[in-house]
Amino acid sequence: MISRIDHVSIAVRDYEKARAFFQDILGAVPCVAATDNHLNFYWRIFALGDLTRLELVTPSAENSFLDRFLSDKAGGVHHVTVEVTDIRAFKDRLDRNEVPYFGYSEALGVWKELFIHPRDAFGVLIQVAEFQPEDYLADEVRFPKNGPRWSVEKSDGGCELTISHPGGGKAAMDLNREEIERLIQDLQEAVRK
Repeated sequence: MISRIDHVSIAVRDYEKARAFFQDILGAVPCVAATDNHLNFYWRIFALGDLTRLELVTPSAENSFLDRFLSDKAGGVHHVTVEVTDIRAFKDRLDRNEVPYFGYSEALGVWKELFIHPRDAFGVLIQVAEFQPEDYLADEVRFPKNGPRWSVEKSDGGCELTISHPGGGKAAMDLNREEIERLIQDLQEAVRK
């Protein structure tokens, strides 16, 4: 049911300071961002290396839903977001197992979500979401939509093979000459079957 952990969300008081730390020092790549004027917060997704993402959330106006969370601290882990392939099936599973949830919404169409409260999830706020991960990434950390889902770059001992990952983004691995030859053989055999 759960495909993977998509990202960890960190709530911060000083967005610019947090952004500089994750982007300028740790090398995170900024991806999509938006302001939610209903709940008064700003969010941005960042990609860190292969397939790892985090989200920074910060109040954008008075009466933000983050005010209470940040009342006595500069920041902290706010929630963990897991991706599911079918939010309705997941909701039905929670119902069958009498696990309470809140905030169920399919209003945005491309983003469907619900939340499991920390009191019901061992102290962690869990956001469960159905979406297309590629829609939330910067161009530089994903392959173009119309083109191959892999790239090959020559290296000293062989090559670096980079492939598109179903969770969004790219995964890279170094292959030596022996591994390259074996991969070619395996691909040829697969095509013949």
